[in-house]
Amino acid sequence: MAISTSLSYLFCSTDYGLPPNTENSENLSLDSIGKLFSASLSLRKPFHSLVSDIAAKQGHPPLCIISDVFLGWATEVATSLGTVNVTFSTGGAYGTLAYSSLWLNLPHRGRSDSDEFHLPGFPDSCRFHINQLHHFLRNADGTDSWSKFFQPQISLSMQSFGWLCNTAEEFEPAGLEWLRNFVKLPVWAIGPLVPPIVLKNDYSSLSVAASGISTRRAGKGGDMRSKAMVIKEQLRASVRDEGEDKGSSVKALDDLIKTLQSKWEMINGIS
Repeated sequence: MAISTSLSYLFCSTDYGLPPNTENSENLSLDSIGKLFSASLSLRKPFHSLVSDIAAKQGHPPLCIISDVFLGWATEVATSLGTVNVTFSTGGAYGTLAYSSLWLNLPHRGRSDSDEFHLPGFPDSCRFHINQLHHFLRNADGTDSWSKFFQPQISLSMQSFGWLCNTAEEFEPAGLEWLRNFVKLPVWAIGPLVPPIVLKNDYSSLSVAASGISTRRAGKGGDMRSKAMVIKEQLRASVRDEGEDKGSSVKALDDLIKTLQSKWEMINGIS
C-alpha cells in the first residue's frame, strides 16, 4: 500500500545570507550558490523527521533513500533509521569522477596556471590542465567555503550503499570502471535520463548539431553526424525494454532493486 507523506519546512533564506524567498539557484551569483549549498545542511533534521514518519506509518523503514551526491548527510540519516542511502549523480561517469576527485584531493594546489596535473582515479596517462578549471575551483585550498562543504558531503556519499550514474555501460565503459574503482562501491549506470521522445525522434539535438557543422565545415559534418547516430543508437539500446530483450540500463535498475531488497531483508532480519 502506498503512503503519501508531506512535510512543511519553513526555510528563511535571509538567515543564510541569501536574497529573500530564495528556494533554488536561479538568478543567484556564484557566491550565493555556495551559500545555498551550505544552507542545504539545514534540511537534515526535517528530512530525518519525514523519513521517520514514513517508517512509522508503514511499520518498517523504506527500501532505500536516494540522495544527490552533495547531500551526503542522507547516508547517516538512512543508517540511523535502519535503511540505506544510494547516491545519485546527474552527470556521466567521467564528469562525476573528475568533479569528486578534484574536490576531495585538490591536486592543483601550489601549481601555476600553465601547469597540468594527474587526478586520482584516472590512469597515470591522463592529465588535466589548471586553466581548464573554473576560478572558484582553481582557488580552492581546503579552507574555503566551497571545500568545507563539498569535501565532507562527497566523503559521506562515498560511504553510501552505492551510486547511480546518469550514463550507460555502452557509452562509458572505461569511465564507469574508473568510477567504481574510485568510490569502491557498486555503481549502477541507469541513464540516459531523458524524455523518451529525445531518443525516438531522429531529429535530435545531436543530429541538429552535426547538420549545422556540415554547412560550415566541408567533410566534417558528415563524420560528426555519423558519430552522433552511433551514440544515439547506443543510448537507445541501453534503455530498451522489450520482454527478455533488455538494455544495460534496464538490467541495472532490475539489479539495483533486487540488491536493495536483499539488503533491506538482511537489515530487518527477514529471511
